Amino acid sequence: MALFSKLKKQILKVIEWEDSTKDTLVYKYPLTDRDEIMNSSTLVVRPSQVALFVHKGQVCDIFAPGTYTLSTENIPIITKLLALPTGFDSPVKAEVYYINTKQMPGIKWGTANPIMMRDADFGTVRIRAFGVFAIKVENAKKFMEELFGTNPIYRTGDVCEFAKPMVIQAFTDAVAESKISALDLAANYKEFSQTIVDTSIEDFEKFGLKLCSIVIENISLPQEVEKALDERSKLGILDDKMGTYTQYQAANAMRDAAKNPNGNNMAGMGVGLSAGMAVGGMFGNAMAGVQPAQDKKTGLSKPASETSSETRECVSCHASILKGVKFCPECGAKQPTAKFCPNCGTKVNDTSKFCPECGEKL
Repeated sequence: MALFSKLKKQILKVIEWEDSTKDTLVYKYPLTDRDEIMNSSTLVVRPSQVALFVHKGQVCDIFAPGTYTLSTENIPIITKLLALPTGFDSPVKAEVYYINTKQMPGIKWGTANPIMMRDADFGTVRIRAFGVFAIKVENAKKFMEELFGTNPIYRTGDVCEFAKPMVIQAFTDAVAESKISALDLAANYKEFSQTIVDTSIEDFEKFGLKLCSIVIENISLPQEVEKALDERSKLGILDDKMGTYTQYQAANAMRDAAKNPNGNNMAGMGVGLSAGMAVGGMFGNAMAGVQPAQDKKTGLSKPASETSSETRECVSCHASILKGVKFCPECGAKQPTAKFCPNCGTKVNDTSKFCPECGEKL
């Protein structure tokens, strides 16, 4: 019975690998104790696989997808009888390694530390990047000799240990050599990806691998730089509305100062008071219809008494008031104002919508 069990191990068998995983690159066909690959055994290699037949410690053949009959020095039964001096353990060994040749996509990569680069707009900046890439085994024999050796199982995670630094190095070179501004990097993701694939061919070929593709998902700047860009964008949007925005900010400062219940925040009150005075001055000038002049030597605004000395009589209370004032400071009565055409200078009625001389819209 024991002899039958030992001889049963020498019966011809079918050697195959049904891969149910998503990340296995190498699978060594398992041999149980005192079980050898016998002569005329059937080898099945499925699509996206190649099989390495290792005999006497050397890769003697590489099998592409298909069905094969193996030929070794192990002959059923007779080999066992000849191996009697070694305890039925055949001195001639043969092994089969299956190599997965399909693409392994979705391998994540990213810069562990920021990359320094010169930028035309910001000077020296640091950037970070991340994405995914895909690799595949291109040369199974070289892949065995350089990487997995005789490991029975080898997965994509084992390859990532050296593949990721190679990808990051190629990315750094591509960005630095392009000399593209940080603001224009997003418009060149596809070009960077193709450059990385092209420049990495020789590096990956040394290990029997191929970098099939790389996707750059994002290139980001430090938070401080991004915040400054956001502020710059805000100012660009408010370019022609800066006066209105200043008034709005001044009004908010007055409101915040008024909300102070204790009155201890003197700085806030000062800001609110000065903002209120500024707003009051702007509204006063708008109602008066005059713009304060500036002293040429000091650059400061002159008081209204120095900018205009011409007066007239109020239509209601007959008080003496400055020309150009729309409302009397004594009784508050509205004063009639003269209107002139901005095109031809003709004096027109206060209610006129078009100039009677040139037709200019008023």
